[in-house]
Amino acid sequence: MNRIKKFFKYDNVGMLFVLPGFIYMMVFVGFPIIYNFILSIQDVTVQTLRSDVKEFVGFNNYIQLFRQDNVLTLSIWNTLKFTVMSILFQFITGFALALFFNKNFFFAKPVRGLLMMPWMIPVTITALMFKFMFGTDVGIINYLICSIGLISENIDWLTNTATAMPTVIFANIWIGIPFNMILLATGLTTIPQELYESASIDGANKFHTFKEITLPLLKPTIDSVLILGFIYTFKVYDLVYVMTSGGPVNSTQVLSTYSYKLSFDMFRYSQGAAVANILFIILLLVSLLYLRYVYVEEEV
Repeated sequence: MNRIKKFFKYDNVGMLFVLPGFIYMMVFVGFPIIYNFILSIQDVTVQTLRSDVKEFVGFNNYIQLFRQDNVLTLSIWNTLKFTVMSILFQFITGFALALFFNKNFFFAKPVRGLLMMPWMIPVTITALMFKFMFGTDVGIINYLICSIGLISENIDWLTNTATAMPTVIFANIWIGIPFNMILLATGLTTIPQELYESASIDGANKFHTFKEITLPLLKPTIDSVLILGFIYTFKVYDLVYVMTSGGPVNSTQVLSTYSYKLSFDMFRYSQGAAVANILFIILLLVSLLYLRYVYVEEEV
């Protein structure tokens, strides 16, 4: 008992405050990850799900997915395309809005608050809204385009392989713009105004102050916004599932929806777990690369 008291007497007492969070993470995050990996190296189907003994197959599920199932490679490509295109337009638009609303003018703060609504609305509600908006027969998008004479007949936005992915990307961009805007706007408020005043006295124009002051000082915020946006977008599930369920013909199939399809539609639980692990490994590698990048930047 005395040893325990002595152990927690000084700085080690902080472990007691960390312990509840550590236990929570191990139970609700660590255990599912470990169990999912174990599931992926077994052969688990509907027949063997309740069995006490499950066949060990090693990495055979991963090998079969890459060799025999071109949907996996398509899902990886779709996930990358969905993520990169979404982040690109979210960041550019969010950055422009952050710069605009960083200026002091009437109604700046109320309007900026209203622009946060797309991010605060549940994704499922947003997905249903865009699904109806881009509907073939009753969608308002087709109605507006037909009204101004750009098209003569309705476009099958969500049931055409050429337009389904751009439509889903557009919906995700609408959701993510406020997230980028508010974080970048917060970063802009940390830049001292004296720097801009000094640059103005020295004769620097808007472009030079943006290049030499705003971007360098905002770099840590930009890095955080991009990495968080990548992680959130790469693992998207609900938006894609509600709008297209991965269709048509797997044109919007991403890793998360494909894992769900394998597990709960086709009942190939082990292969579904393998796809989920591939998603986890990709995000883990990206996170490690980001941490390495931050460490190198701090050392410099």
